[in-house]
Amino acid sequence: MAVRTALAGITALLLSAAPAGPAVAAGRDTGGHPATRRAIEAAVAAGVPGATVTVRDTRGTWSATAGVGDVVTGAPRSAADRYRVGSITKTFVATVLLQLEAEGRLTLDDTVDTWLPGLLRGHGHDGRGITVRQLLNHTSGVHDYTSDADFVRTHFLRDGFFRHRHDTLSPRDLVETAMRHEPYFAPGTSWRYSNTNYVVAGMVIGKVTGHAYATEIERRVIRPLRLTATSLPGTRVTVPRPSGRAYSKLAPSAAGPTYDVTELNPSIASAAGEMISDSADLDRFFSALLGGKLLPPRQLAEMRTTVRIDGSPGARYGLGLMDTRLSCGVHVWGHDGGIHGSASSAVTTADGRHSLALNFNGDWVGGTGAVTEREFCGG
Repeated sequence: MAVRTALAGITALLLSAAPAGPAVAAGRDTGGHPATRRAIEAAVAAGVPGATVTVRDTRGTWSATAGVGDVVTGAPRSAADRYRVGSITKTFVATVLLQLEAEGRLTLDDTVDTWLPGLLRGHGHDGRGITVRQLLNHTSGVHDYTSDADFVRTHFLRDGFFRHRHDTLSPRDLVETAMRHEPYFAPGTSWRYSNTNYVVAGMVIGKVTGHAYATEIERRVIRPLRLTATSLPGTRVTVPRPSGRAYSKLAPSAAGPTYDVTELNPSIASAAGEMISDSADLDRFFSALLGGKLLPPRQLAEMRTTVRIDGSPGARYGLGLMDTRLSCGVHVWGHDGGIHGSASSAVTTADGRHSLALNFNGDWVGGTGAVTEREFCGG
């Protein structure tokens, strides 16, 4: 898709030109669009170790895989693989906040200081002038903690990652990293993706409800929709099975060795990107969301009220949800997600009747948008 998402500053480092990849394992599928299947095979040929995609439409559900889930054993990817979904977490967080708004427990125009007084202070940040809405649509101007140079060295480049992959960071730690920098712009005057916005949004959920955002997502979304493969791991470093391995270059360039980064403490992502899911669950979630099963009409309309993304004429951002116009004119709604060793995308049509979710288990190639194009536009 046209905008970088989960851990955006780091994704910019890790997703670049791809080197030659591993041998392509034979694709496995249960029907569906041949162009979509060819698109994931092309991604593997370009260097992604493996890919998995599941599509849900009025004719049913089908899946396809290509490449490997483990480069050591050669085990193939599976349509049932669970994987880290990165910034797709943001749509779940926004859904809970909009449910709370529907219940009259907060408003989108509440300031951050209404709920978290003094949290956003430093180098020009001021939570008294930043609203919940501006957190959710990335118009707050709050600095993105994942673009802090020390944070990058410590958690995303090779030497730092292997020393600190099991460290636990609190949401306040992440916010404090962002507060060392000036805001990007005055609140409401522009747009810029910032993971800090959703760390703060998760903290707002905690303050309003008295429960962790993970508890509220579990209670309000995961259990009602029976998303059995979806979890918020907190500080758990492993991915539940069935799952493959996750791979990264851990460098600003796609050249050089590939590392297994499957185990990591996802507290570095918090409410901006900690979740684990599978493609079938993501299809179910986005179908239910756009189909009106999770939010009343007014809140769903708020979520779908978008702002312009500079430099991306085909994409607009709502409240934890992006509207992308594809080359054939079709609009899809959803979110991308990137975190160490994982690049994902989940989208659906405006009525929730045609959904796609996919994952690459390598973070240096990108190209999930090509798969979406082939599914919804053919070719």
